[in-house]
Amino acid sequence: MDVDLRKLRYFVAVAEELHFGRAAESLHIAQPVLSRQIRALEEELKARLFLRDKRGTELTPAGAQLLTDARPLLANADALRRRVGRAARGADRFTVGFMPGLIVSAAIRVLASRHPSLSVDVVRTGWYDQTDVIHDGRVDVSFVRLPVDQRGLQVRPLLAEPRVVVLPVGHRLAHKKSIGIADLADEHLAQDPDAVPEWRDIATELRTGRREPAPVVLTVEEKFEHVAAGAGVMVLPKSVTEFYTRRDLTSVLIDDIGPSRVCLAWDASRRSPLILEFAAIAEEHHRVYQAT
Repeated sequence: MDVDLRKLRYFVAVAEELHFGRAAESLHIAQPVLSRQIRALEEELKARLFLRDKRGTELTPAGAQLLTDARPLLANADALRRRVGRAARGADRFTVGFMPGLIVSAAIRVLASRHPSLSVDVVRTGWYDQTDVIHDGRVDVSFVRLPVDQRGLQVRPLLAEPRVVVLPVGHRLAHKKSIGIADLADEHLAQDPDAVPEWRDIATELRTGRREPAPVVLTVEEKFEHVAAGAGVMVLPKSVTEFYTRRDLTSVLIDDIGPSRVCLAWDASRRSPLILEFAAIAEEHHRVYQAT
């Protein structure tokens, strides 16, 4: 059975909003049209996707499974359209994503020198979209920091670097040359605890249930602003703190937790010789990606 991608997009909009009216507004279509499309999709799949009552709209187990599968399928369709569009325009272009603190210019220069007619672009990514840009076709390859969801990706390890805690300059630990993760047990971590499982497993605020919700931060600059404002501490790769320096912040090495690992990632379904060539270049030059 062929699944209509348009209906899948409609379904994802409703599944994310859990509200047919808001989903219809975001899709710029009338709500009755959206409802008919969802019913048609349910008939095609022979499965009920939503439960609707006076309390609201919920996903059924079948709907939850479809949402899990539909997102990468739609991202791959978007990526295909982007790549075909570039080919139709005759664009000889290669795009590289990179996370803050990583310097990737050396590998790009090598690739460009080998392919003078190739235009190489770069895209700065963040913690929340570093793999999205691969799946939706915005980049051909991307330098990512683990952990990431590796489903559908080919991942090649490049380097490991120490992790540090970022602190206000007046913090009680700011004068230390290095600390252990236990020294941070009583601190508030102003980021997702799952990003630092070593802290999560010993954190006083988690054990006592007194943890305040962590702010949603999308950029390194936002992370630093929260720490400087006294909203907590953050654990980051060493290269990030060396690349973005501030007088009101300092960083201290955490000497008893594992390193931050950097990999090159790309869509596992692609068989581009250019991607494989760049991956070999990146592996050869991996030491230059750390900020100095």
